[in-house]
Amino acid sequence: MSLRRPARRTAVATTSVALLLPLAACGAADGQDAAISVENCDGTVELDGAPERVVMLKSAAVPTLHELGVLDRVVARAGVYPSAYYDDETLAALEEIPLLTDRTDASGHLQISREEVVAETPDLVLGETENLSRETLSSSDIPVIEEPAFCGSLEGDASFEDLYDQVRLYGEVFDRTDEADAYVAELEERVAALEATVPADEARTAAVLYPTIGGGVTYAYGRGSMSAPLLEAAGLENVFGDVADRVFEVNAEEIVERDPDVILVLHSDGEAAGVVDAVAELPGAGALRAVESGAMLPLLLNFAEPPTPLAVDGLEQLIAFLAETPVDGAGR
Repeated sequence: MSLRRPARRTAVATTSVALLLPLAACGAADGQDAAISVENCDGTVELDGAPERVVMLKSAAVPTLHELGVLDRVVARAGVYPSAYYDDETLAALEEIPLLTDRTDASGHLQISREEVVAETPDLVLGETENLSRETLSSSDIPVIEEPAFCGSLEGDASFEDLYDQVRLYGEVFDRTDEADAYVAELEERVAALEATVPADEARTAAVLYPTIGGGVTYAYGRGSMSAPLLEAAGLENVFGDVADRVFEVNAEEIVERDPDVILVLHSDGEAAGVVDAVAELPGAGALRAVESGAMLPLLLNFAEPPTPLAVDGLEQLIAFLAETPVDGAGR
């Protein structure tokens, strides 16, 4: 099984470092940074040079920034940053960055004002919120980079190439292209090594769900989600693989009807047991093979979504879980 295919994303397919006008070129020759232009989320992001004051509103970029050696350029962060995502070195560096707020609403959306962000005088913001979009911050001349999966600009089925593209994008933005290429090569090797450990006779089906604790909407993930190539790499068939969307609402009856052998239960923070119980308590879920056998893996969201290096860690966790989980009744 191969996960490699040519990059074909409009979100990050083309990035370029461009010298603007002769005057700007002269400035670059005098030691100033050259202007940078990259394509992200169906738009062009213009930067005066490699960013030096970054405000981060989401956790997805942290591993890449650390590997590129630019995490120290983040002057403030907001949101939730679960320690399970990071090794000790990355976590220590992250904890040195001031936290503006971790307030979220009932849906997990960050609650932060435009004034709080603008006060940090950033030359780049990573991540958008419901009230802080690229358009909102453009009036303050603050550029924004978002994960393409979160702005809906990935086309077609998700793949590991999306992950590699985004790493290279950050390499362009921070003038660390060589480091980005080296990191991509390392990630490619890890994925290939993990795929090689999957048993040839693996034939189980799986679903990736995001339940609402305490009742409410349950979400499932289709081919547009990074969780889809994770399942494929682990030898699993996504029972929602006929759905092209990244994420969509699903009812208990449909989950029971598709009856996956394994369920990945995604959550953003908090106790993993709560989200597992939320799936097990869905109407009719007691008859699910995954519930009966205990084949439910709670997984922090960024280990499966969006395409970032954390997804490779998620693949590692999934393959280890499958190796320890009985296969009785699999493939029926």
